Amino acid sequence: MPARFVRGGLIAAALTLAVLVPVVAQERGTVESDWMQSQLLGARKRYRVYLPPSYEISRQRRFPVAYYLHGVQGNETDWVERGSLAAVMDSLVAAGTPEMIVVMPDGDDGFYTSWARPPEWRLCPLRTDLREPATDFCVRRPRYDQYVAQELVRHIDATFRTLADARHRGIAGLSMGGFGALALATQYPRAFSAAASHSGAVTALALAIDTAAGTVTWAATADTLRAKWPSLFPLLAEVFGADTADWWRRDPVGHVRRIDAEGRRGLPALYADVGTGDPFLVNNRALRIELARLGVPLEYHEYAGAHDWTYWRAHVAQSLTWLAGHIAQ
Repeated sequence: MPARFVRGGLIAAALTLAVLVPVVAQERGTVESDWMQSQLLGARKRYRVYLPPSYEISRQRRFPVAYYLHGVQGNETDWVERGSLAAVMDSLVAAGTPEMIVVMPDGDDGFYTSWARPPEWRLCPLRTDLREPATDFCVRRPRYDQYVAQELVRHIDATFRTLADARHRGIAGLSMGGFGALALATQYPRAFSAAASHSGAVTALALAIDTAAGTVTWAATADTLRAKWPSLFPLLAEVFGADTADWWRRDPVGHVRRIDAEGRRGLPALYADVGTGDPFLVNNRALRIELARLGVPLEYHEYAGAHDWTYWRAHVAQSLTWLAGHIAQ
C-alpha cells in the first residue's frame, strides 16, 4: 500500500473571546508516495501522486492527469517539497480550477529519453556518489521516454481513477523536465495532448539567435557542442549521441520537424516560459522562433527571474492552470 501524506482537513474550532467559533479550512488534496517495478528500465522507480480533494469523496468520478517532471539532480519529491505544487493545486481548486491528478515520477538524470550510448549498468552499484539506492538508480536500459509515456502511464491508469486518454492527459516539467515534457509530448502525441515547460533545457543545438531577423544559428558538429557544454558533454554524449543528427532525433524541435515533413496533424498544445536571467534563455527563444517558422502554436512567456526554485514556485500555478484548461474539459 502506498504511504499517504494527508495535508489537510477541517480545523475544528478557534477560541476567540471565550467563544468557540468553528473555522472550516479549505478542502485539500492528498499526496501519496508509491513505486513500480519498471520492466523497461529494469529498476524500481518511485513516484508521488497528488489526488485532488474530491478523489476520496466521489468514488465513481474519474479525473484528468498531469505529469510533472523534475530537473537534473532532482527526484519525485521535488515538486511537492521544493515547489509547493500540492498547496498551489489546492488553492487553484478552491478558486475554481478543475481538479486534476498530478503524477511526479523519478527520472534520474536521464533527460526522459532513450540514451544513445547506455552506460555499463553493472558498474553503477559500485559508484560512491549514488544519491538513491542502487535498486532505484541503476537502470539496465535507460529508455526513460518509453518508461514515462507508455509504462508509467499504463500503471497510473490502472491504479487510479483517471480519464485514460490523451485528451485528458498533459505533461510539464522544469529544466531537464521542461525538455522532457516537450520532447515526450511531441514524440508521443497519442499519449499527451498538452505540454508545458518552465526554464526548459530545450533546443541545446541553438548557439545564437537574431531576434530582428527571426533566425537561429545551430551547432553543425559535435565539436561545437563539446565546446558549448564542456563539463556536461561526457554525460550529454551518452544521452544524446556523439553527432548532431542524434541530438536532433531527441529534441522536441526535431520531433516537430519530422511530423511537419510527414504531413501529420494532431500536435499537442505547447507552452513555455523562462526567466530573463536564465542560462537557457537563448534556447527558449530559439524554440519560439523555430516553432513559429514551422507554423506551430506556442504560448510563450518571459519573466524576471533565474534558473531556481524561486522562479519555479512563482510560476507553477500558470502551467497548472494552462494544463487544466486543455485537459480538464
